Amino acid sequence: MTSLHSPRRLAVVAGLAVALTVAVTGCGSDEPGGDGGYDIAFLPKNLGNPYFEASDAAAKEAVEGFGGSFKEVGPPEATTDGQVTYINTLTQQSVGAIVLSANDPSALCDALGEAREAGIKVITFDSDVDVDCRDAYVSASSPELIAQKQIDLIAEQIGGSGEIAVLSATANATNQNSWIAEMETYLASDYPDVELVEVVYGDDDDQTSYDKTEALLSSYPDLAGIVSPTTVGIAAAARYLSTSEFKGEVALTGLGTPNDMREYITNGTVTAFALWNPEDLGVLASYTAKAMLDGDITGTEGDTFSAEGLSSGVTEFTVGPDGVITLGEPFVFDADNIDEFNF
Repeated sequence: MTSLHSPRRLAVVAGLAVALTVAVTGCGSDEPGGDGGYDIAFLPKNLGNPYFEASDAAAKEAVEGFGGSFKEVGPPEATTDGQVTYINTLTQQSVGAIVLSANDPSALCDALGEAREAGIKVITFDSDVDVDCRDAYVSASSPELIAQKQIDLIAEQIGGSGEIAVLSATANATNQNSWIAEMETYLASDYPDVELVEVVYGDDDDQTSYDKTEALLSSYPDLAGIVSPTTVGIAAAARYLSTSEFKGEVALTGLGTPNDMREYITNGTVTAFALWNPEDLGVLASYTAKAMLDGDITGTEGDTFSAEGLSSGVTEFTVGPDGVITLGEPFVFDADNIDEFNF
């Protein structure tokens, strides 16, 4: 994983505030890719989330780079109802493809089914829906690798034994739940002396996650560490720990962005955390939508397509079982490398 603070990338991220205000408009495109052309709409779990700001800014650059029209829409809070509203609107506007990170695996399916019946390609990224409700899923990594990386980090930080808790996003987030299930399996097989005492949910809200962290530390006086597999949650937990008596006593790791976590690495609240490159995830999701619209792939296992502009330099991807396309392994950020990244 290489440095992401090129002038071009920074310009895109700096301009994201403009992208967030783009209204849904009709496509009317005659570009390649079917009736909708390369009119690609990104629907994150919620707007204002730094993780999705990074991924969607890079997606915008990618889509416009191959001649498409990009828009980002979404609810201010990570709710299923909010996403359904936008899916319905995008369907009415006949976009070419909807690329979304789902707040619920099943509750979006009726709306997505109507979109697909209208000829719109549906690609999920970051958080999936039921397999029958979309055409393909762009996964940041495999659930096993993501879970194992976080457990390895927390186990190392607490010396291989002790109580830990998980501060997750929403209770219905498919990606979070799959990772937590894999964490439990991995703990049982590889870290029998590490006990997962509770999973709590901060709803990807800063204040709720902050309060849940405080409650965990009050409920479990022997808590040795917290794993937060959500960028909002880990930043909120770090903020609480950094000014509390637990700083340096209770370990914290999970999935975070370098810009959110830099001060907590610097001041010693956090030793190390992980994440994939959210910009790469946005780029790969964009090229998956393009390949779908071009008819190069259908989501069938074994389909192959190309993507450009990934920091890893990888250009060829293959669709796996259940229409899953995998970006790669998580990357660990620590004091030695965090200043190399800007997202």
